[in-house]
Amino acid sequence: MICCALVSVCITMAMTAGTTTSFPMSNHTRERVTVAKLTLENFYSNLIIQHEERETRQKKLEVAMDEEGLADEEKKLRRSQHARKETEFLRLKRTRLGLDDFESLKVIGRGAFGEVRLVQKKDTGHIYAMKILRKADMLEKEQVAHIRAERDILVEADGAWVVKMFYSFQDKRNLYLIMEFLPGGDMMTLLMKKDTLSEEETQFYISETVLAIDAIHQLGFIHRDIKPDNLLLDAKGHVKLSDFGLCTGLKKAHRTEFYRNLTHNPPSDFSFQNMNSKRKAETWKKNRRQLAYSTVGTPDYIAPEVFMQTGYNKLCDWWSLGVIMYEMLIGYPPFCSETPQETYRKVMNWKETLVFPPEVPISEKAKDLILRFCTDSENRIGSNGVEEIKSHPFFEGVDWGHIRERPAAIPIEIKSIDDTSNFDEFPESDILQPVPNTTEPDYKSKDWVFLNYTYKRFEGLTQRGSIPTYMKAGKL
Repeated sequence: MICCALVSVCITMAMTAGTTTSFPMSNHTRERVTVAKLTLENFYSNLIIQHEERETRQKKLEVAMDEEGLADEEKKLRRSQHARKETEFLRLKRTRLGLDDFESLKVIGRGAFGEVRLVQKKDTGHIYAMKILRKADMLEKEQVAHIRAERDILVEADGAWVVKMFYSFQDKRNLYLIMEFLPGGDMMTLLMKKDTLSEEETQFYISETVLAIDAIHQLGFIHRDIKPDNLLLDAKGHVKLSDFGLCTGLKKAHRTEFYRNLTHNPPSDFSFQNMNSKRKAETWKKNRRQLAYSTVGTPDYIAPEVFMQTGYNKLCDWWSLGVIMYEMLIGYPPFCSETPQETYRKVMNWKETLVFPPEVPISEKAKDLILRFCTDSENRIGSNGVEEIKSHPFFEGVDWGHIRERPAAIPIEIKSIDDTSNFDEFPESDILQPVPNTTEPDYKSKDWVFLNYTYKRFEGLTQRGSIPTYMKAGKL
């Protein structure tokens, strides 16, 4: 630690000296010095973090053995097994993980800046979802911070409610996140298969999402992009949150000026306003996939305060949950329109536009909860903590402590470990294909911004038994 500090001080002094001499440091040299400084700081920081993580794992082992009441001989055996795993982990952390370690099976998702593929790790046979993001797009759209945020959150948020990341790595062209594959698809696909959900089904999914959102709030994160697309379903039909870091800017839908600059355009959805609920739902679902995969996106689920420059906090996630709950029960979100700009106007004018169609009756408890989610942030349910939400009458009978142990409201049918029947079909792309050197953009000089992106999870590398049995080759 002292060595790291001394080196950083020396490099910083060198950078400062360059500004005071008669020969100022060039931008190229300054950038090289910055890279050297960051490289050294990251190297020593990682050593410290690895040591702390190893000690934490050892302490957890000791606590677990004490709780189990193991005999001394059994404890000795467990410690020996754990030590071997730590040695294997250290060895594997030194190996370079890359595309050659995975076999690409199928494209299961696509966005403006990359795609998601179903892949199989060649040495273990385990199935994963590989998110691929093009570096050129990250640099061009200034999304490096957002991608780093997603990677960092996925490293820290290691729990039942967040999609698990096992590895991250990079090559010259792309960034790669190796995630657990959740064969249930996402809530958007589920809602498109159903006209509406029953109140019992809605209670289940909203309850699980409440716990998922609260889990990341407790870690100090705000998701800011809670929507059906980002609520994934595991093999048993339970909810997990995904897409952290992408929420604040990768899509134009989250650049508020995209809408603000167009707010004075004449309304263009009079025909949509005059539709009945059934026709509205049909039109919404017809256009929904196109919006999901476009660079424009939709502001349907974004809280009004996020669009304003006055600031927002974690309560914006509860607004989004209210919009999703409305969509589950009614068949379409409350502010849907023919254009994103008109949707933006409706969101900002929610006091007049948030109405319930009389032809789709829902209970007063459900209506009240939606209205308490979708209201001014200072009056929004959840302002006094998540217990305020849990105690709402709509959640009567929910066993909050064991909800993941009960059967899901809608069972998921999975035929194999690589079953993608709950995902859309996508054509193949060339994102993984090498391109001629003559056409490859030179981003090497900017590559230092992706420094320390690589990650390997201890459980993913050594404790193969921790992978759910239904995800192992030949088992379901």
